[in-house]
Amino acid sequence: MVLDPSDHSGVQTFSITATVNNCPSKLNPENFVAFRISAVNKLTNDTYCVRFALPGNSQLSLRPGQHLVLRGIVEDLEIQRAYTPISPANAEGYFEVLIKCYQMGLMSQYIKSWRAGDTAFWRGPFGDFFYKPNQYGELLMLAAGTGLAPMVPILQSITDNADDETFVTLVCCFKTFDSIYLKTFLQEQARFWNVRIFFVLSQENSLEQLPWSYREKTHFGRLGLDLMEELVACCRRKPFALVCGSPEFTEDMVKCLLCAGLAKDSYFLF
Repeated sequence: MVLDPSDHSGVQTFSITATVNNCPSKLNPENFVAFRISAVNKLTNDTYCVRFALPGNSQLSLRPGQHLVLRGIVEDLEIQRAYTPISPANAEGYFEVLIKCYQMGLMSQYIKSWRAGDTAFWRGPFGDFFYKPNQYGELLMLAAGTGLAPMVPILQSITDNADDETFVTLVCCFKTFDSIYLKTFLQEQARFWNVRIFFVLSQENSLEQLPWSYREKTHFGRLGLDLMEELVACCRRKPFALVCGSPEFTEDMVKCLLCAGLAKDSYFLF
């Protein structure tokens, strides 16, 4: 889960009395565990991919789409926010998190101070969506901004599994082409026989300004009912939808999905 659009929405504050487990070993949903930051990579002017070290060749042991809770301390207050790792579920020795920072966000102040070698505290895992190979005919993934995060490990778990024949249609909604995250990863995933990836850019209006490889799969404006009906109609099998983004985006997508003919039990909201 990635909370959007600002740190002030849904932020929890506490006095500094939480019990912290300082042993960097396995995750714990009750207590915070310390993990060392091994790299901080700036993806856009406000978004970072942060890598955390795991001891030896150990794995985080999250199911694709599950999230963690980060603890930050700002101005003598403890803040907790949820983020979804984007690294493969079977990644050994590390995990990565996609984090967007906001100018006035309290947690953002804490995150912007991170450097390689620092320590951050996480607890988890959490999340109610548990993907199983071939569970659905087709997944229709609708992601806005950092809402892409839970889709990444689910998509990669499908393409890494030769026995999983699930079709995937991923729709990535961003403001501009430059603000798209993980372009290389998305391009690589789009080469798989069962994956299609589309982009919806709300603040672009010229196809000629885009690389040629993006022009046929990019729409301008916002993801609305007309495009949703088109996407659902062109799914190769009956789709199950996954939605992640701001509360406003999620609400709009639910309305569009229902109007496009999906049943109330045919989607999951991160």
